[in-house]
Amino acid sequence: MDLAGRVVELVAGLAGPDAQAEVTVGRAELALTRFANSAIHQNVAESAVEVRLRLHVEGRTAAGSASTATADGLRTLVERVLVAARITPPDPAWPGLAPPAPVAPSAEWDAGIAYAEPADRAALVRAFVDAADGLTTAGYCRTAVRTAAFANSAGHAARGRTAEAAMDGIARAGGVDGTARHSVDRLADLDGAALGRRAAAKARAAADPVELPPGRYPVVLEPAAVADLLQNLAWYGFNGKRYAERQSFAVPGVAQLDPAVTLVDDPLRGAGLPFDLEGTPTRALTLVDAGTTRAVAHDRRSAAATGAESTGHAGVGSSTFGPVPHHLRLAPAGAANPTASTPTVSPYGAAADADTAALVSRMGRGLLVSDFWYTRVLEPKSLVITGLTRNGVWLVEDGRITRAVRDLRFTESYPRALGPGSVLEVGRRTARQPDGLDGVWWDAPSLRLASWNFTGGASG
Repeated sequence: MDLAGRVVELVAGLAGPDAQAEVTVGRAELALTRFANSAIHQNVAESAVEVRLRLHVEGRTAAGSASTATADGLRTLVERVLVAARITPPDPAWPGLAPPAPVAPSAEWDAGIAYAEPADRAALVRAFVDAADGLTTAGYCRTAVRTAAFANSAGHAARGRTAEAAMDGIARAGGVDGTARHSVDRLADLDGAALGRRAAAKARAAADPVELPPGRYPVVLEPAAVADLLQNLAWYGFNGKRYAERQSFAVPGVAQLDPAVTLVDDPLRGAGLPFDLEGTPTRALTLVDAGTTRAVAHDRRSAAATGAESTGHAGVGSSTFGPVPHHLRLAPAGAANPTASTPTVSPYGAAADADTAALVSRMGRGLLVSDFWYTRVLEPKSLVITGLTRNGVWLVEDGRITRAVRDLRFTESYPRALGPGSVLEVGRRTARQPDGLDGVWWDAPSLRLASWNFTGGASG
């Protein structure tokens, strides 16, 4: 906190009392253990301090950062950003600084993550490898701790800290991969053996796949595939800048999705700081309530453009790409959902966890999809996405998983696939999926959808 305040004072001394500055000082302790061919091959750790400064002076705005906390380094940062501000074009859309506001205390972080050693991550990797029972494995286990302090020229100050652990691994059987991943707030909740068993079971169940013709199929999407839906909805649909530019499908107040869909962004649920890069307090934000769009994510700039208030979603690059909700949760089904019938045992039964298997048991003929990848936006406003399946697809007939299927390409509008009448069932449990960036996650149950548009098979 003192360091952020010192930078604000430097700005006042060098740029004058009318300059507006906001400063975030962050310290990151990141560690990663990677494994391939069922053996650890890399263990790295990083400890870094970053000072970010955004400055508005004489109607112009500039930003910069430095990885130093020395007096000379901080002065150089301020001087550099001040020079940049004076030569940039005027910024008439400058939204001003966040006023002083109470900020919630950070959740108590886990000592197991904060003080994790390479041996702790290695033990989780060993458990994953052993549980795969002879299959070739690869993946990573990471721990991340971040602390941050904020101050601005308006007298607002805040501090927070957060911790996250995650594991993502594959098991390979005959050239076919099965995967399992999980993100947690407590290291003790990361179960390497359970993840290894899951990945191995999926790999074995995906052997000898058949090819199916393209077309629309009913689907059950596992949490990893649903996480891709959440990620693209967050980046392109509930992004306040895209909404302001009329490039988002979101229309607050309109029932755009199925009543089974409730989406909440909640950074304080885990791995998020209690304030954003502009110092605005973060909170749980309901984006969709029982199918009705309620909000989009805003930073101060996109909020000013639409006559709204910031929702605490300013981040690195948000002024360019827009504010993105990074802790999105699709609420699982409640007790009102039908009681799951016991799925018929099949040779492929291990391909699905119990919650997913219950959804499969109520599907006539369709596909069970583990994961999506290489997804790309074809049409932003309707959010038409193309991509591929991976890590396991299975044919379902009369509620039974009967055959593994070769990977398929799809082209689908994500809002349409989740639209009114399209979501037949939501799983009762969520599985928090890690993102490629530490501290970002997508919390998703399995979904049973009326149809999904597959446009090509393995041969074209």
